[in-house]
Amino acid sequence: MSEAARIEVTAETVERMVASQFPRWAGLPIIPVPASGTDNAMFRLGDELAVRLPRVDWAVAAVHKEQAWLPKLAPHLPLPIPVPLARGAPGGGYPWPWSVCRWVPGETVAPGSIPHETGLARDLGGFLRALWAVDASGGPPPGPHNFGRGAPLRSRDRRAKADMALVGAMYDPAMLAEVWETALAAPAWEGPPVWIHGDPQGGNLLVLDGRLNGVIDFGGLGVGDPACDLIVAWNLFGPEGRAAFRTAIGVDQATWRRGRGWALSTGLTALPYYLDRLPAVARWARRTLDEVLADAEL
Repeated sequence: MSEAARIEVTAETVERMVASQFPRWAGLPIIPVPASGTDNAMFRLGDELAVRLPRVDWAVAAVHKEQAWLPKLAPHLPLPIPVPLARGAPGGGYPWPWSVCRWVPGETVAPGSIPHETGLARDLGGFLRALWAVDASGGPPPGPHNFGRGAPLRSRDRRAKADMALVGAMYDPAMLAEVWETALAAPAWEGPPVWIHGDPQGGNLLVLDGRLNGVIDFGGLGVGDPACDLIVAWNLFGPEGRAAFRTAIGVDQATWRRGRGWALSTGLTALPYYLDRLPAVARWARRTLDEVLADAEL
């Protein structure tokens, strides 16, 4: 889908839909959240609520999924997540369903700007371990709804190799290929499918008073191989944070290597795609690749 397919959502549109569909919240101030992301728009609704609306059609599936599963997962997790309280319908020119959820306070984090990286890494490791431990019976398997997160790493082989060719002028293709083949050679996940967040990167982590206070944006939610949740070890943390995260998460060597493969694959895909579209995302992708190559165990 082209970039032009993303729609803009205004505070005025949200105000009209809230007033007509949820009169009990009419009149509460509506404030755009600048760091909403590329696939969803987010607005604060008063002090305790948030409105989350897809901006692209492929994000609509996440509304149904989050409405169904986040209320069931939340009681088992050690940190707040944005539990939906109401489901909005299309209206006022807006074409898709949307959610009203609890506002989770905190500030998102970016690579190189984390004052207590090892503490954040330990907090996140504990959160993900708790998520993986929740009964995954009936959960959605990997698919288009979560960009295939949780699928076997080998399912990304063709795309990864095509993307290597696109970044060949920026990185040593032979080294990229060696890191990728090492990841593919790791034993596949043999356990039962587990719940995965799918995208626990800095923009989806909320820090308050130096500690992880919440995890948001469960569009990548599904059940499968947990290795994809390890991408954050390379796209957010440096060596010290990565070591603390690895200790806290407690995965075996095979899962860690598959996680490194996931980080390499996502960085390879994002860098050429966003290089001219969103330079900030391209810088994140380049950092991910740099960390993967610096940390590679060949």
